[in-house]
Amino acid sequence: MAMTELQKCFDALLREHQKIVFKVAGIYARQAEDRHDLAQEICAQLWRSFGSYDAQRGRFTTWMYRIALNVGISHARRERGQGERFEPLDEYLLDTLGGGTPITEPDERLQSLHAFIAQLDALHRALILLYLEDRSYTEIADIIGISETNVATKIHRIKQRLRGQMRADETLTAGA
Repeated sequence: MAMTELQKCFDALLREHQKIVFKVAGIYARQAEDRHDLAQEICAQLWRSFGSYDAQRGRFTTWMYRIALNVGISHARRERGQGERFEPLDEYLLDTLGGGTPITEPDERLQSLHAFIAQLDALHRALILLYLEDRSYTEIADIIGISETNVATKIHRIKQRLRGQMRADETLTAGA
């Protein structure tokens, strides 16, 4: 069966921006099998929604993040209802979250950051993921569907909490 032009276009865009799928799946699913399932669910939803994508209204990556994060947040809500299962961050996940640069031995601060992110609720995980991707507040607001001011306020509060957590971790380490 030959691929249609629409399928070819989708396939090319998905291949080009597949890291978004893996990053979102890595943020919202802890176990390797769950990350794989969530990535597939995100891709399926992207394909189902692709007919509604309008390049005139915005960038593909913005549209893709919006869908991927909505699927990830829905997944997190379902999991929360079933009791979250935690699995230590593995090298694959750290590599994926790090943007593809292999990380062989993550330092303690990076591990603390990942542990902190894992404790955030679904919306705040989405915000910090986009912030760490160097997305502008305007783009984050567009993807998440909140105002730029709200984005700035929430990110500022997350950073304050993270600083407090890092200080506490350093105090515990120094006292040990």
